[in-house]
Amino acid sequence: MLVHIVMFKFNEENKEANLARVKTMLEALPSKIETLKSMEVGIDMSHSERSFDMVLVSKFDDQAGLDVYAPHRDHQAVVSVIKEVTSMSKVVDYLQ
Repeated sequence: MLVHIVMFKFNEENKEANLARVKTMLEALPSKIETLKSMEVGIDMSHSERSFDMVLVSKFDDQAGLDVYAPHRDHQAVVSVIKEVTSMSKVVDYLQ
C-alpha cells in the first residue's frame, strides 16, 4: 500500500469557504478514480504557528495507482482550485 500525504497552507482571503470547497472536492475523488483506494481529508483545529490548514491522506495499491491518479482530469480540476487558494503545500509518499 502506498500512502500519499499532502498538507496545505491556505491563503487568508475566503479561507473558511475555500477549506470547505476543497474538502468537498477532494472527498468526491474516490468515487471517480478507481486506483484511489481511500482518502481522508482533515481541517486543522489547533491553529498553532506550526500548523498547516488541511491534510490529505490517500492510499493506493502501489506507485502505478498514484501515477494514474496524479494526471487524472478529476484530480487536476481540484489541483487547479487548490493552486488558486493556497500558498504552500508539502507532500510525503511512503510504502505501508
